[in-house]
Amino acid sequence: MREIVQGAPGVMLDRKAYTTEFYGLYREMEGVLWKLERAQHFHEPYSPSWVAWSEGDWDRSMELIEESAGEFAADVPDSVELRRLRIAERPLTAYLRWELQVLKARARAGERTRVLDAEAVRHLERAGPLPEILILSRELMYEVRYDDVGAHVGGRRIVEKDVIAACLAGLETLYGQAGALDPWLTEATPSPPVFDPSSPSR
Repeated sequence: MREIVQGAPGVMLDRKAYTTEFYGLYREMEGVLWKLERAQHFHEPYSPSWVAWSEGDWDRSMELIEESAGEFAADVPDSVELRRLRIAERPLTAYLRWELQVLKARARAGERTRVLDAEAVRHLERAGPLPEILILSRELMYEVRYDDVGAHVGGRRIVEKDVIAACLAGLETLYGQAGALDPWLTEATPSPPVFDPSSPSR
């Protein structure tokens, strides 16, 4: 999947343009939105809960997640079924221990999240990690882009139907192999953030 996506023609959008375009389409779409998350750390200073976690305040971070329940529900239109596949490395990173709590709250709001052990995709990653992708339809997908510390920098719009079909088939297969979120939550005990600017985020 990585080679297919990287080799596909596409239009790169900066973060503002991507966010505006994606959410404009997302609010109007009907059907299944597929999301693949592979990186084990993201930099999310726009999330109050992430900020509290990054400052070492796990309890406050959890409180802020609960306070965001309405916001999470509003993120999933009635016309959309959001299927998120989260790839997880063991041992869980500090970030992923936090994010799994967010995904739990999002699942209560209607997202259909499944988690797959990274060992199950090793054979697909000989050339590097799976890409971060969003598939809105058989005619449109985005490769979501991040910098070396995991900060969101935009997305690449891809409209090649053959590329989208191949990615969708692969994602459907992996989603079918993935398991429920709850068993992973037992491993997601509080963990302080650990930042190493010299290391890539994925």
